[in-house]
Amino acid sequence: MSGRDTTGNRAVGTARTDTERSVETALAAIQPWHGKRLEYAPVLGGLQNSNWRITVEGTDTRYFLKIPGAGSETFIDRALANEAAHRAGVKGIGPELVHFDSDTGVEVIEFLEGYRACTNGDFKDVAIPRQIIDIYRELHDGELLTVTKTMFDMIDEHLAQAHELDVKLPQDIELILGEYQVAKQALLASGLDLAACHNDPMPGNFLVADGEPMKLVDYEFASNNERAYELALLTTEMFYTEELINELVEDFYGRADFGLLARVQVCGALADTKWGLWACVNQQLSSAWDFDYHKYGCWKLMRARLKMSDPRWPFWLKAL
Repeated sequence: MSGRDTTGNRAVGTARTDTERSVETALAAIQPWHGKRLEYAPVLGGLQNSNWRITVEGTDTRYFLKIPGAGSETFIDRALANEAAHRAGVKGIGPELVHFDSDTGVEVIEFLEGYRACTNGDFKDVAIPRQIIDIYRELHDGELLTVTKTMFDMIDEHLAQAHELDVKLPQDIELILGEYQVAKQALLASGLDLAACHNDPMPGNFLVADGEPMKLVDYEFASNNERAYELALLTTEMFYTEELINELVEDFYGRADFGLLARVQVCGALADTKWGLWACVNQQLSSAWDFDYHKYGCWKLMRARLKMSDPRWPFWLKAL
């Protein structure tokens, strides 16, 4: 008996690989499912985590199981991620949270039937970022999360990790970090506009379905952060033109004066600095990644320096 049925699911108890055995171990720890027949199948798309679709005997609902990848705990506060995911589920902008193991970080949410993950191609449709802004407004509304971790905290943390791990950074890193310090002081002097933020606009984190509202998933990097940084992450991730950025700033804030535009532009440079350092550190943590994180990180840092060398950079800083 292969353990694999015609739907592509594998029954618990028939694991053949270490990866499948890790899934069965995670499922065995979910008390409400003890004694029930469970089946699992891989879900593609995660960069660091192992993702699975779970079918439980006696229920029409299927579930999504996420097993954290080795080394990911270096960057992720699992309890905070769980708090943010739970809040999103209650607000209806994310799937319902079903199970969370604080020791292992294993998480189970409802499987959103009929939904698919966005791709970079989807983001060429301007309706997509406008839907995301609607989600961000809902996410940012209300009380803050229990933990504040700003883009400055993130960048400084990655700098410490890079030093500790002896990570190779680009030769011009001191120039980038010099401008980072200037931007940090300017933003802190202006006062941060804190909100409960998602902090990770990878296309696959946005799920869409015909006739259904967009959903936002994967709250591993969530924290209280500068509101403008949330929008800046989106616009830098998707290479949006300055014209579209200006339109999205107006959608996001209800106005688009020079001060707000400058705030998003400066935060965009910090977003590339943060994720550039993150990627370089991430490459050092594991050789198992099927992705050149160091090359990606150096490219992000190069783009941060490009924005910092824009003739308008000092005017943006002054406008904060």
